[in-house]
Amino acid sequence: MIENAQEGPSIALACLDMAGTTVSDDGAVEESFLAALATVGVNAGDPRLPRMLDYVRETMGSSKIAVFEALFPDDDRLPTAANKAFETAYDAIVSRGGVKEMPGAREAIAKLRSNGIRVALLTGFSIPTRDKLIDSLNWQAVADLLVCPQEAGRGRPHPDMVLHAILKLGIDDVSSVAVVGDTAADIKTGLRAGASVVVGVLSGADDAKRLRDAGATALLDGIRELPDFLSCT
Repeated sequence: MIENAQEGPSIALACLDMAGTTVSDDGAVEESFLAALATVGVNAGDPRLPRMLDYVRETMGSSKIAVFEALFPDDDRLPTAANKAFETAYDAIVSRGGVKEMPGAREAIAKLRSNGIRVALLTGFSIPTRDKLIDSLNWQAVADLLVCPQEAGRGRPHPDMVLHAILKLGIDDVSSVAVVGDTAADIKTGLRAGASVVVGVLSGADDAKRLRDAGATALLDGIRELPDFLSCT
């Protein structure tokens, strides 16, 4: 399914989200958030938990440390402790094989690159967690660039990671950039960076309405449709 396809400039760089877009983790991100919250004292039955989970879901795709900073604004120690617990929990899921590539993701990325489109993989994970995930998938050479908030400045929905990729890969025109993700935060990041193509995929956290409302210029069922879609823009 391709929705809202529209003509535009030829694409030189595709910035692709990881979890929910190119990587399938079957709810591992939320599971890791729950483990992290329990570590800092927010357990099942805690009256704060439903509100916090709503915020986690609302901000899915954003920098993880930024989410914890918003959840615990009055204690400088808790966000760091919770973020460390999140990474430990997610790393354990990766280690037991609970995270896999989306169907057709590797082939789609290879096709983009063979068509002359550079590919950057963007994530809200920390560098160690991202690298563990990349190693588990044997994706060390799958993309031209890997970017996380620690390397770029701020995480989603800020434009920093996309702009970092543009600068690192020597892209001359932001209008030749496509940004692809499964969350409203991905869409907002692409729009704020000036990308002309901002694609929502329906394989992850957010539904079509939420992605449209965030400003997606197109919707796809999944990442495997992206090369054909971009060849038509």
